Amino acid sequence: MADDGSAQSTSVWPLPKFYFQVKWDSTVMKFQEVSGLDMEAQIIEYRAGDNPVFSPVKMPGLKKYSDVTMKKGVFKSDNEYWKWFNQIKMNVIKRIPITISLLDESGAATMVWTLTNAWPTKIQGTDLKSTGNEVAVETIVIAHEGLTVANG
Repeated sequence: MADDGSAQSTSVWPLPKFYFQVKWDSTVMKFQEVSGLDMEAQIIEYRAGDNPVFSPVKMPGLKKYSDVTMKKGVFKSDNEYWKWFNQIKMNVIKRIPITISLLDESGAATMVWTLTNAWPTKIQGTDLKSTGNEVAVETIVIAHEGLTVANG
């Protein structure tokens, strides 16, 4: 009997990436694109001088997190990016948790990335073009001190 697709297993198909939600502290924000959810362990190389193997040993070092870039459309009277960015003083900024959730078809979070102590490092306004036919999009770059991932 052929499978009509009405009762597909959750392990057969990967989740699409177009249905997601971003929370800044407790406020839900609408974004077109989120990128930069990367982390890596830096490599420490060490070799003792009397080691008979003529290559270094590689060990895990400090963890490094990429900046996260978020893009959204420009809306009238929506200045959340700019308000947060304008709070930056010399070594003083309000750091907030940011939660990015990949949602399933019912709107429930299936995979959640949480940024710790996030703050804005760069804002890029939209480009303007008199012959353009695109939506105005602005970009914010977020630095953070940690990334946790929860799946399921």
